[in-house]
Amino acid sequence: MTAENAADAPTRSKWRFLLPLAAFLVLAVLLFVGLGLNPREVPSPLVGKSAPHFELPQLHRPDQRFSEQDMRGKVWLLNVWASWCASCRDEHPVLVELAKSGVMPIIGLNYKDKREDGIAWLARFGDPYVLSAFDEKGKVGIDYGVYGVPETYVIDKAGVIRYKRIGIVTPQIVSQKILPLVRELNREK
Repeated sequence: MTAENAADAPTRSKWRFLLPLAAFLVLAVLLFVGLGLNPREVPSPLVGKSAPHFELPQLHRPDQRFSEQDMRGKVWLLNVWASWCASCRDEHPVLVELAKSGVMPIIGLNYKDKREDGIAWLARFGDPYVLSAFDEKGKVGIDYGVYGVPETYVIDKAGVIRYKRIGIVTPQIVSQKILPLVRELNREK
C-alpha cells in the first residue's frame, strides 16, 4: 500500500458508512411525506380534462338515455353509487341534504347494479339525484377511472372535471371543498 492509498483509506471508509445513512434519510423523508397524504384524494389524470363521453339508459326510465353532454352549461355533481355499497348508504344522507339546497344538480351513476335493486334502494333511502344513469356493466366507470364506489366528480359548465373524491362525501367535504368550488365555477362565464 502506498502512502497515498493509506491516506485515502479513512476517507473511503467514511463514505462507505455515509452513503447508506443518506439513503436511509431520503427514504425516511419520503415515507413521512407519504403518511401525510389523504388516500381519498388520489390525484386523478382526469381532473382538468373533459369528462369522458357516455350515453346510458336512465335508471328509472330505461327507454330514455342520458349523456354528460346533456349537462353542458351547468356546474354539476356526478356521484357513482350502488345499492350493494355500504359506504354509499353512509354517504347518502349528505347527498340528500345537498340536493335539497339546490346549489347544483346531482346526477347519479348507478354502477354495476341490478336495476330493480337500485330503484328499491332510492325508494327506501330517498333520491337526491335529478336522474341516475344505469351503468350495469361498469364500462363508464372504467372510463372515469372509478376505483370503487362511492366516487364523486364536480364537472364544470364546459364539461371539464374539476374535482374527484374517492370515498364518502362528508358534510366537511361539501362545505370545505365542493361548495366553494361550485360557487367559483358558477361565477365563471
